[in-house]
This record gives sequence, structure tokens and C-alpha cells, in this order.
Amino acid sequence: MLTIDLTPAVLAEALATPTAFVIAYHPPIFKPISSLTLSSPLQTSILLLAAQGISVFTPHTALDSAWEGINDWLAKIAIGVTEGRSPGAGGSVSILGEMKGPDEGGLGRLVLLDEPVEIDVLISRIKRHLNLHQVEVGFPATAKPIRRVAICAGAGGSVLAGVDADVYFTGEMAHHEVLAAVASGRYVVLCGHTNTERGYLPELAPRLSRTISELIQSGSDIDTGLSEDEKDQIRNMNLEVVVSKADEHPLKYM
Repeated sequence: MLTIDLTPAVLAEALATPTAFVIAYHPPIFKPISSLTLSSPLQTSILLLAAQGISVFTPHTALDSAWEGINDWLAKIAIGVTEGRSPGAGGSVSILGEMKGPDEGGLGRLVLLDEPVEIDVLISRIKRHLNLHQVEVGFPATAKPIRRVAICAGAGGSVLAGVDADVYFTGEMAHHEVLAAVASGRYVVLCGHTNTERGYLPELAPRLSRTISELIQSGSDIDTGLSEDEKDQIRNMNLEVVVSKADEHPLKYM
């Protein structure tokens, strides 16, 4: 089961279905702890899943950084690929916040559009493909066409700070980070933290399903600790990758 957050609602869904493995994009435990207790709702989710033999894996920044990960998905939206254009036809993509090397990707993306667009065109693309009725937009003092779009899923303030771009496209930024960006002549488009992440899961599910099936059918040595009988059991399983129906943005517009 794929989810952005391992909430109590997602926990209930996992326990009510034949779920063996949960991939939660955000780590349920984000800060160091000395113990796991039932007094914390998120820790309770981990303990209850463990008690039922359900594993939890959190890819987070690895999924941000990887090529064809969340940030590349957002880059395609900015370019307009999702509107029926062939990949790469509308612009080029480079990495921001490089990891160990360019082959390993980076925490953000910089899109260079082949042709400049007006800010309202970019905003329409973003809202349509993230299924949002509204986004927050910071406008610089002087309007200008958009050619360079800096992108970071989730909270992008630290990754985007100082990047030479016409627009910062992210989920959220701190108040003073927005002020600084707008004062430097940049547009800022904020969509809500998990709104820049959740829509990627339906894209990931079939790819992950194919990869798992290929590994199982090829007989790859996924875990050297498994016996041959256990590997055969895995190969005979009817594994399905599903996206949680209970996972949703924690905030609502009123």
C-alpha cells in the first residue's frame, strides 16, 4: 500500500485489507526518539502494524531525488508534457541540490522552457494537474514572462533559496522566504505541502508493480536471508500495489 502519511485512517485501512507492506513517503517518526509508546498516535500506527506483521518503508528524500521521481513528475507539469506533448518537447530539466553525483539526482529540479509562458498559463497547468481549485501566488513588483521554473516537492524554501529562476514552484515556504523571493523579482507558487506529492502515487504504483513482478519472475536474490522455499512462496504470491484511499491532505480550505 502506498501513502504519503501513515495516519490513523491509513492504519485502519491497512489493517482492514490484506496488506503486507506499507510504503509511507513521509517517515512517521521524524525526530530521534528513545522509545516507542502508545501515547503517540503516529508511533501507535507503527506498533500496531508491526504487531500484525506489516512492514513499513519510507523513501522520502530518495523519492524526491531519484530520476523519474516526484520532482521530475512536477517538472513535466511545468513543461506541459501532461497536456499531451511528448517528453522533453516543451523544455529541459536539470537538478538542484545534487546528491553524490548527477546520476543520483537531486532534491529539486530546474526547468528551462523552450518558449516563455505567462504566469497564469503556468498556474493553470499546476492547478489542473494537481487537481487544485486554488494555490497561493506571490507576485514580484514587475510582471514578466516565465522561462525558468525552480521546483521542489513539499517544503522547498531551503532548496530553492537563491536559485536563479523566474518562479519558485513548491508546496510550502516560510513567510520570510516568500518575502525574500518576491523582493528579488521572482514569482512564488505554493500548492500545499502534500499536494505536490500525493498525485505522484498513482504514477508510482504501476511502475513499482512491474518492477516487483520482474524481480520475482526473474528469481533475483532479493534477500539472501530467505530460504529457497520462502523465495518460491514470494514468487507464487499475487502481489498488488495499491494507493491508499484514506490518505489525504490534513488541512481543508473553508
